Formats: sequence, C-alpha cells, structure tokens
Amino acid sequence: MTAAAGTPPNSTPTPIGSINSDPQLALSKATASATGYPDGSGAAGDKYALYLKLFSGEMFKAYESACIAKGTVQNRTLTNGKSMQFIFTGRMQAAYHTPGTPILGSGDPPVAEKTIVMDDLLISSAFVYDLDETLAHYSLRGEISKKIGYALAEAYDKKIFRTVALAAREAHPVTAAPGPEPGGSTIALGANNEYNAQALVDGFFEAASILDEKNVPREGRFAVLSPRQYYGLISQVDSNILNRDYGNTQGDLNSGQGLYEIAGISIKRSNNLPFMLGGGNVTAVDGENNWYGGDFSKHAGLIYQKDAAGVVTGIGPSVQTTGSDVKTMYQGDIIVGRLAMGAGTLNPAAAIELWAADTVTYT
Repeated sequence: MTAAAGTPPNSTPTPIGSINSDPQLALSKATASATGYPDGSGAAGDKYALYLKLFSGEMFKAYESACIAKGTVQNRTLTNGKSMQFIFTGRMQAAYHTPGTPILGSGDPPVAEKTIVMDDLLISSAFVYDLDETLAHYSLRGEISKKIGYALAEAYDKKIFRTVALAAREAHPVTAAPGPEPGGSTIALGANNEYNAQALVDGFFEAASILDEKNVPREGRFAVLSPRQYYGLISQVDSNILNRDYGNTQGDLNSGQGLYEIAGISIKRSNNLPFMLGGGNVTAVDGENNWYGGDFSKHAGLIYQKDAAGVVTGIGPSVQTTGSDVKTMYQGDIIVGRLAMGAGTLNPAAAIELWAADTVTYT
C-alpha cells in the first residue's frame, strides 16, 4: 500500500498508515505521507490519501455516535505489552493515638490486583468495486465507512455491557480486614417486568440506595436500558417522571429525549444489552482473551458507576485502505476498520444488574 502519485523527485514513496483515534492529527499525517510533502501539499496530490481521509472521518464519526459505553467505564491505553494491572485498595480505619507512642503506619489498606488483557484485533472490512460505485447514485464508500464504524462500536458495547453484568455477580477481590469489601448486586424487578415502567423506576431508586450504602461515588453513575424500556418510562405518565409541576429539567416528549436521569443516574439506551442478543448462554469466542460469557436469559438492564469495569486499548478505532497498486490489479479498494481492546471487571460494588424475575439465581 504505497503512494503512487504526487511524490516529489528523489524521494521514496511512503506507505499510507492507519488512522489513530485523533482523526484530525492522524488524517493530516496520512495526507502528508502520501504526497511526500511535510504539509501534505504540492504536486497534484494523491487521491488515495484523500480517500483515506474521507473514509477515516466518516468511520470515526459513525463510531463515536454509535458507541454508547465509551466513557462510562475506566479506560487505559496500552503502550507496551498486551495487558494492564488495576489496583484495588480496601477500607482503612482510624484509631486514637496514645501519647508517647510512635506512629508506625500499621494501618496499610488491604490491596488486590486485577489484570485485563487485550483481545485479538477486531476488524470490519469491505471491498468496493469501482464499477459498483460508478453505477450507484450515492456514495458507496461513504456508506461502507459508516457501517464499519457502527460494527466496531457494536462490538465494543457488547463487551462492556456483558462485563458490567458479570461484575454485578462477583464478590469483591479485597477480603482482608477490615473487609471484606462489598461485591456486586442484582435487583429483581419481578417476572416479565422488564418493560414495566413503575418496576423500573423502583429499581432505579433501589439501585441508588445500594450504591450509596456501599459508598460508591455519586459521580459517573449510569444506567443502560433497551429503547423499549426507555420510551416506556417516558410514556408512563402515572410515574410522575416527567411531571412538569415539579419543575424538572428532563427535556421534552416531542424530541424523544425526554428522560436524562433518575435518582442521579444518567440514562442511556442501547440495542447491545445481553438480553437483546438472543439471551440464554453466551459462550467464549475465538480471539477473546477475557471472559464475557454467562447466562443472560433473565437480564433486564444495567445500573453502574464507572469503576465497575475497565477497558485497555491497544489500537483505537482506525482505518486502512489499499493503494494504487492493489486498486489497479483488482479495480477497487479494500477498506478495513480495526480496533484492539479488552474489558474486565474491576470494582463489583459499583455494578448492579436488573433481572426480570421474582428471585435471582445464577451460576
């Protein structure tokens, strides 16, 4: 994949690289390397660098708009290696000092460590035949770039939401005195109540109480529901969620953005919750180096604080495309979107799973 046109004399064509998660900086670099000029200008330019710029911008915009879980959990970027350690500390105690006795720092908090490994490289790719695009009455490449962004965002969200659900089922890794620290929690909404607005509202306030009792920070609390659950909350007037007599700032019904938070918990909606993906048992998939499986048949939503799970990212969402040599041979371009990341549970005390059942049982 090399630049074919616009290369100044006495220079070596430079391969067009991938685009990193900073689209503006990366795109300018791609253009410069393709033309051979530091500022990306000069000669006739390289249309393939322009294609890469357009593809990357469209893909990244689609990824950002579709990725619901981004920013709702702890995130770390890998610079070397393929795993990262997260440290947990338990509670400390205070005691009265006896005059004349030395303070030796004997109250060190208990510590536990969790390692999150990066999964294998995720890719979404397509071949765009030149003639197909010529005959199409719309930008085929642009549409494909968007779909690639959506595919990567969907894969990201699925991993995060399953990880948070698993965190809600875990004990805390710190068990030493004065612990053990509290683990995750589940709230039973009642059998077949996953779409019952009042049951969901009650679940929100119960979740807020649980998080407060565990001393989980109030900042960074999120809930993820299905679209049908979300709009059911808005339309359920008896719940007073949108009662204008209370002077709320929730939004309006006409825009469909009428519900922002309940009990201080920010609400998001997604089609990638575990119970919306066929439910039942989710098993391991080749390429996953962390565990995302479980029985999610009774799963009905998530409420969590951002310390519940963590993400390590080796390669952010990026785009690669073929150069002129491949294009001439195959009369088209291969567009590749890629993402390398992994997710794992961190502080289970910050995770709550909603269940559509009268009682909660899982293995």
